[in-house]
Amino acid sequence: MPFASQQMQSVASQQLSKSDTIKLRNKHIGQACQLFYRSDPLKIVRGQGQYMFDEEGTRYLDCINNVAHVGHCHPEVVRAGALQMATISTNNRFLHDELVQCARTLTSKMPAPLSVCFFVNSGSEANDLALRLARNYTKRLDVITLDHAYHGHLQSVMEISPYKFNQPGGEQKPEYVHVAPCPDIYGGQFTDKLHPNADLGALYAQPIADICERQQAKGQGVAAFIAESLQSCGGQILPPAGYFQAAYNAVHRAGGLCIADEVQVGFGRVGSHYWAFETQGVVPDIVSVAKPMGNGHPVGAVVTTPEIAQAFYDTGVAYFNTYGGNPVSCAIANAVMRIIDEEGLQQNAHQLGEYLLRECSQLKQEFECIGDVRGLGLFVGIELVSDREARMPDTKAAHWVVNRMKQLHKVLVSSDGPNDNVIKLKPPMCFNHENADEFLLAFRECLTTLTQEQLQQSAAAAAAAASSAVTTNGVIATAADTLANKTKMFERQDRLIKSV
Repeated sequence: MPFASQQMQSVASQQLSKSDTIKLRNKHIGQACQLFYRSDPLKIVRGQGQYMFDEEGTRYLDCINNVAHVGHCHPEVVRAGALQMATISTNNRFLHDELVQCARTLTSKMPAPLSVCFFVNSGSEANDLALRLARNYTKRLDVITLDHAYHGHLQSVMEISPYKFNQPGGEQKPEYVHVAPCPDIYGGQFTDKLHPNADLGALYAQPIADICERQQAKGQGVAAFIAESLQSCGGQILPPAGYFQAAYNAVHRAGGLCIADEVQVGFGRVGSHYWAFETQGVVPDIVSVAKPMGNGHPVGAVVTTPEIAQAFYDTGVAYFNTYGGNPVSCAIANAVMRIIDEEGLQQNAHQLGEYLLRECSQLKQEFECIGDVRGLGLFVGIELVSDREARMPDTKAAHWVVNRMKQLHKVLVSSDGPNDNVIKLKPPMCFNHENADEFLLAFRECLTTLTQEQLQQSAAAAAAAASSAVTTNGVIATAADTLANKTKMFERQDRLIKSV
């Protein structure tokens, strides 16, 4: 691996203790910049493939890093970036081959007529520019977004991110932003439980059509509908079949454009397709990409049609981004796309995703605390509930599992969703079968222990109730005996897991 000896020397020569690092961070870094595992944060000093290592050399299996798309410090990505950095790095006002080759490769993976690129540094910038393109082309301002959506941290995209502005202390939603329901068929406005035979795609698309009709009635129309092809922060949401087709049709009838935010889920993560929007059979007018494109290097892009790009040019206002499309960023992006193809990472995501979903669905049959399992490829969500019938979210259990996975098993997962009760899996694409089994065994142990503790608490509560009340026909005693028997069963299962 390039620079391996220097890498190890750098780690060994770190002068700051973890406590000193925390002190300096608390002093000089804004407190709004939050850490993972805030009560016991990790100090990660090195990464390789699907693993990260702390200052003590402890290895953690990374199940959440969708930025290190082809693996932490992939040698080919490191080599491409270092070689180009040692050659020249300048802005895209000078001709260089890495830029045009990157644009050619990126657009070759898009459906026609998405053939024109603008290069940026991040997903936030990409979505900001996508909005500018849409508003310029339509000469309108209003935007339709989805509840719980997150599109970035710039002011323009914070305004269309309910995930942020709906939080306590969030800024008020502008009047020109319209929020449609998140197409969550498990816990959303229209569920498969309450509407078992309905066309859920049509049901969830109707509020978008209603917004468009209201805007047209006012003579205003809409500029754009923006949506993550699969919602991540919203809880690993897979829209129902036909949803985007119906939504896009409604927006286009109102003269608006459709923006697909692929910042989290693009570049083969869903396995079956290179882009997640393709799973719904639609072609957006504008696509924003970033995160996985640079494997940790800040690079992103907006891809659109020649007509939309020409309208932007016709304004006479040149678009210039100092670092967007620089040779180093483009060399790295080219390496990432090449590695995805050469190492068969999209196919790996497809095969491994099916395995994870199948095994997690089996866990759902064994553990009542799993309410739903959903996903595509290496994009999986496991929703924890306290009452499966009522689909009652269990935020406390999700937090407990996330922390236990890290502390006991050295496996890094996260939780998200409106109730922060969905365990998220978005690992590097080099994740393998052995890694999947490591996660599954650790997750099973967590669920077993969680269930055991919950049963013990219930048994204690039942025993307390029995001691203070008259037992009628032995019902309370029977309930306590049942809980005790279940507790013993899970203790046996727990010993079996630990023996493995």
